[in-house]
Amino acid sequence: MKILREVLWPLIAVIAAFVVGGIIVLLIGDNPFATYYYMIGNSFSSLNDIGYTLFIATPLIFTGLAVAVAFRCGLLNIGAEGQLYVAAFATAWVGIKFGGTVVDIFGKQEDWSWTTLPPLVLDPFCMLTAVVAGALWGAIPGLLKAKFGSHEVINTIMLNFIAVALVSYFTQYYYKIPGDPIMQTAEIGPGAHIPRISQYIHGMPEFVPLSIAFLLAILMCILVYIFLWKTKWGYELRAVGENPSAAEYGGISPKKQIVIAMTISGGLAGMVAIGEVLGYRYRYYDGFSDGWGFLGIAVALLGRNHPLGVFIAAVFFAVLKRGEIFVDIETRFVSKDLVEVLQAIIIIFVASLQKFSRK
Repeated sequence: MKILREVLWPLIAVIAAFVVGGIIVLLIGDNPFATYYYMIGNSFSSLNDIGYTLFIATPLIFTGLAVAVAFRCGLLNIGAEGQLYVAAFATAWVGIKFGGTVVDIFGKQEDWSWTTLPPLVLDPFCMLTAVVAGALWGAIPGLLKAKFGSHEVINTIMLNFIAVALVSYFTQYYYKIPGDPIMQTAEIGPGAHIPRISQYIHGMPEFVPLSIAFLLAILMCILVYIFLWKTKWGYELRAVGENPSAAEYGGISPKKQIVIAMTISGGLAGMVAIGEVLGYRYRYYDGFSDGWGFLGIAVALLGRNHPLGVFIAAVFFAVLKRGEIFVDIETRFVSKDLVEVLQAIIIIFVASLQKFSRK
């Protein structure tokens, strides 16, 4: 029965959201069935569409897992956005400094790297940097809550602003190529690039940005499940989330688990940088996130804070994000903002139905 409830209520929330969205489309003057066809039907109609849909799902899996781990410890990580920004810049910095980056500055070649590492060393180094940078940024609100009792929601929101401003400053004044009108760093070295899935799947266009980061996201779903439900560390973390007082009485330190949960959460959010920097843009690009950190909250809620649910919810939201451009083009009156409306309605219904799933 419990498994049925875990699946049933999110499904009801999605159906209810689509019904409400369909009524809105009808009132606007468009056909809701045609609108939903344009939104959903173009996400899996070809290898190209599948690739882009899974590419969009990749950062949502990471941020959804990040929020879910914090939720399991009774915490709300609103700071995944800041954590992934810090991780993205740090990853790009390592790719520049150890990737043999040479920059053309007004016709003069200038070497910005310290040394050049081979790809077999540089790739794991960059990935580790993404995890560590995100984890350190996530640990800050964890430590503040554990030591001083300050609320993680306030701290993570404030740290989002600090993170974005800080990396923008360093990009603008230290790592942007002079004369480049775009707020972005120099390109990372070729040795830091990770393969794209199109190299292994015949028929998928080379320009599709889906990389092996998606496979890494699937792996993290498995590892997070094992950690939370098959290890004593995961049990202790979940015990604090269920009842901190009872956990402490049983010999578990809530303060320690808070720091651990926020650190792991930040590390998972930081892994967004692997796909975005190493597999897609090959540099830090200011404003690259489409609200992935915040949308990860919706993914975790809809996915019931379970790795499998997070994966399914991430793909679902990716379908909506992928389809919004087709809705904008094909319909007469409905804009892509309908997707934002649907996301909001889904969150409202999931939150409203939360009490029923716990009975």
